[in-house]
Amino acid sequence: MRILHTMLRVGDLQRSIDFYTQVMGMKVIRTTERADQGYSLAFVGYGSEQDNAVLELTYNHGVSNYELGTAYGHIAIAVDNAYAQCERITQAGGKVTRAAGPVKGGNTVIAFVTDPDGYKIELIQVSKSD
Repeated sequence: MRILHTMLRVGDLQRSIDFYTQVMGMKVIRTTERADQGYSLAFVGYGSEQDNAVLELTYNHGVSNYELGTAYGHIAIAVDNAYAQCERITQAGGKVTRAAGPVKGGNTVIAFVTDPDGYKIELIQVSKSD
């Protein structure tokens, strides 16, 4: 078994596609339009769905925002260099909400970014040997 995707409800599909592709460096894997059922989907990620987990961005027509609730935590993404990624994300217009640096009481370097709908994304610096 493996995780296939995580679904996020978004208030503006194109805005979210732009964020995840232009700011986070993902690619659009596929899209689905279900106008008769009132929703549109975009699957984004760093590789094919056959080999990687992806994000399913779901836009329910006419709904521009959601309450994120208190159960949602964050999405975690492995990066080679969290400091460089934060700089690139900032230059691309993204919002870094916790600058890159070691976790409190540890050595792992992390950072946090927030997407346009308020979802948190943790960047975890992982060496190529991990």
